[in-house]
Amino acid sequence: MDRKMRKIKEGVVIKEGAEKTVVVQVESVFSHKKYGKVVKTYKKFLVHDDKKEATIGDLVEIMETRPISKRKFYRIVRILGKVKLKIRELPKKKEKTKEKEEKENDSIRD
Repeated sequence: MDRKMRKIKEGVVIKEGAEKTVVVQVESVFSHKKYGKVVKTYKKFLVHDDKKEATIGDLVEIMETRPISKRKFYRIVRILGKVKLKIRELPKKKEKTKEKEEKENDSIRD
């Protein structure tokens, strides 16, 4: 395949996988055909990183290539920069009050 015909995408490295492999999340934005609402979709790609340069949070350009493994058929062309990743906060666990603990202990004893 001619290099001009290969697909090129931009995405963010979200995980460093096995040796020489990173997971890149590519965002695509389009308008819904019927409703006209702007829709964002995300797709994850396993990408070959031969030089082990990419780290989590890097914005990278990836290019389609020959199959390297079962699910890996893209490679990193260049690193474009850093991106600040938004990390979701996990819901805080509710602390048990002394009254609830006493009730649980009483029900266990019975």
